[in-house]
Amino acid sequence: MNYLPLADYLFLLIWAKRSNSSSVDRLLSIYWKVSSLYAINILFLSVDSQLGQLISFIAPILMVGSIWFWFDLNEEIEEMPVYKPIALTTRIWRWTLSFWCVLNTGLHLFSWRCLNSIHQNYCDTWREIPFNSFMTTKTIIKFILDGNWSKGFATFFAYLALILYLIGLLQWIIIQLPKNGRFAGKF
Repeated sequence: MNYLPLADYLFLLIWAKRSNSSSVDRLLSIYWKVSSLYAINILFLSVDSQLGQLISFIAPILMVGSIWFWFDLNEEIEEMPVYKPIALTTRIWRWTLSFWCVLNTGLHLFSWRCLNSIHQNYCDTWREIPFNSFMTTKTIIKFILDGNWSKGFATFFAYLALILYLIGLLQWIIIQLPKNGRFAGKF
């Protein structure tokens, strides 16, 4: 997982809160909800699940869609004065994130064969960071909770998180989208 977009996100979120920029704050809130799928992906990849490869292909597409989908937020951000630094930074962040997600999706197209068998040698590079995050999580949980973080627990939490994520996504698609359309409102 690339931590640069996360650092940019946190910096921009703090800045939006301090400058009372509600449109940027709502955009980042929506982005956070959608991008949490990427964290779920790390859990699946750490236990060698093929579902992790599929989610790592879909998550960046949803992330880009979440920052460009809303009519009202796009208008509000475009109407912000050019000399206002948060407006420029938000635009740069959106385009940078879009470029990163397109690049990530393109790389996953080249690794599509890992979807069939994640245990092949050429798939090791796609599993290295998730496995390291699994080991780090195991160490942290062992230190804090004196617990045993195993692949079984990681798989359970990955499926639980995915089910909760899908319930939220379906609720939004079935109830909120027809009601509000492409207007974020108080999302």
